[in-house]
Amino acid sequence: MAEPRAPELQAEEILRRLTARGVDFVVIGGIAAVLHGSAQMTFDLDICYATDPGNLRALADVLVGLRARLKGLEDHLPFVADARTLRRVEILTLATELGELDVVARPAGGSSYEALRREADRFELDGFSVLVASVDDLITMKSITGRLKDLAAVEELEAIKQLRAERSTQ
Repeated sequence: MAEPRAPELQAEEILRRLTARGVDFVVIGGIAAVLHGSAQMTFDLDICYATDPGNLRALADVLVGLRARLKGLEDHLPFVADARTLRRVEILTLATELGELDVVARPAGGSSYEALRREADRFELDGFSVLVASVDDLITMKSITGRLKDLAAVEELEAIKQLRAERSTQ
C-alpha cells in the first residue's frame, strides 16, 4: 500500500509551536537557505536541537502535539516521540499533521550543536523569532552530504555570501 501523501508543509506553524514550547533549536536545511535568500524549493523542515533533558522533553511534547510518525513506515509500527527516543537517535525523519519534519541531534560536519547555535543568525518571523544556521554552516553541511541538489544549493549560498560581502563594502 502506498504511503498517504504528506500534508503541505506549514513550516512557520511548526516553528511557532517549537518556539512557544521553548524548544532550543536551530533551523537547518532548505528552509534555512530560503530564509537567507535562496530560491530553492523545499518540502520539509529540518531542525537541529539541543540534547539536554529539559529540551528533549519540550521537543517530544511538540512532536506528540504534531502527531509525528516515522516517515516511510506504516502506521502500525510502534513509535513513541518521547525524550528517551530523542536521546538515542541522531536523526528522525518524520511526517506530521503540518508536513514533513527532520529532527537532527548533531549537525553534519562534526561541529557541535553549541557551535552551530553560537554562529546562527536570528530571524524575525510573524510575531516570534528563530535561530537559523549561518550561511557558512549551511555551506559546510550541504557540502558534506554530496547530493546533487545540495551541491547546487552550495553554489547559490556561495553567491549569497559573495553578494553580502560586496554590499558590506559599499
